[in-house]
Amino acid sequence: MNKPHQHLHVHADLPRGDAPILVEVWRGNMVESRHRAIAAVVDADGHVVKAWGDVETPIYGRSSIKPLLAIPLVESGAADRYGLTEREIALACASHSGEPGHVEAVNTWLAKIGLSADDLECGAHFPYYEPALHDMVRGGITPTRSHNNCSGKHTGFLSTAVHLGEKTAGYIGYEHSVQQRLLGTLEQMCGQDLSHVPRGIDGCGIPTIAIPVGHHALAMAKMADPKDLAPARAAACARILTAMSREPWYVAGTGRFCTDVMKVTGTKAAIKTGAEGVYMGSLPELGLGICIKAEDGNGRGAEIVMGQLLRHFGIIDAAQAEQLQQALQPTLRNWAGTVVGSIKPAPILNETAPF
Repeated sequence: MNKPHQHLHVHADLPRGDAPILVEVWRGNMVESRHRAIAAVVDADGHVVKAWGDVETPIYGRSSIKPLLAIPLVESGAADRYGLTEREIALACASHSGEPGHVEAVNTWLAKIGLSADDLECGAHFPYYEPALHDMVRGGITPTRSHNNCSGKHTGFLSTAVHLGEKTAGYIGYEHSVQQRLLGTLEQMCGQDLSHVPRGIDGCGIPTIAIPVGHHALAMAKMADPKDLAPARAAACARILTAMSREPWYVAGTGRFCTDVMKVTGTKAAIKTGAEGVYMGSLPELGLGICIKAEDGNGRGAEIVMGQLLRHFGIIDAAQAEQLQQALQPTLRNWAGTVVGSIKPAPILNETAPF
């Protein structure tokens, strides 16, 4: 069988080359730190409409690709069989903070498919949300695998496996049918043969696959504008993006950039963070996909770039930008609460939508 391959169409006037400085960290009247990043905005036909740096650079998409990894859950019929709600589909895309509501929802979902946290193979860690962490420490409570930020994604994998009659043990392995199905989905959505590309092991134990920045953005564009996808997949993509935008707290959590932005943008954007400075998004009204990779792996840089791109494309208007000011251009304070600086788009990026 021929492997998928789709070329990107990059306009000659778009900047190429090394990752440019896209974010500046100011302290006083001096730039103290800078973040270089590659960013691509692509449509479903593979046209690169905005780019900074070499969009053919391969990266690990990390948790930013979770919306893509949720496709088999819906497409296979598993979501319907188990009566999954938008909250649970959002959880399948989540890097949640481990707040009580997240953990309870994961455990309830596991019960629906006849499994428990013991069947998850993602490992356990304390919540990212500090109040929940502190409550657990004070109570002498040990975290379970349901507290893992990826537990929703893993529950989605298990749901699909149970639905299709596959063994659940070892579902995180590269050769397991769950992961091979996901690999095929990524190949089709990204337009790349992924059989011989670099791969590693993600923080939650599943394979992570090297895909160029631009082709990650292409996959997110196909989710946003699924005109050329088979009906079942197109419907799955629309359902996933809608779930994320309608239930943003289940995608991340209290005080998180993903959640705060999607609360404001609604169904105009579905965005997802990932480890090592990766950020992706789908813009359904515009049919565009976004992929950002901060070269230094720092998530704060990727957030600033994502926020600025959402402003540029009119997803966030001036009034909403004011509402999201602390997320889009964070103020830095010292331990006494004194304002000491800020994080801003660099001039090359700021030209797209000046503050």
